[in-house]
Amino acid sequence: MQTKSLPEAGFVRLPAILAPRGPIPIGRSTWWAGVKAGRFPKPVKLGPRTTAWRVEDIRALVAQLGA
Repeated sequence: MQTKSLPEAGFVRLPAILAPRGPIPIGRSTWWAGVKAGRFPKPVKLGPRTTAWRVEDIRALVAQLGA
């Protein structure tokens, strides 16, 4: 899995996390089920219709999945 497409710091939205653009090759429903189950990081609400994840959390997840 590649993390080159992720910024160094800040927040990323779901399309930048999931395939084909992102490093994690799963679908949206699987991602949200994993968030609910605690397997994936919890999102941060940036606004009423804006959800994002901390880049640090996503990088740690990619490292964990790659190990």
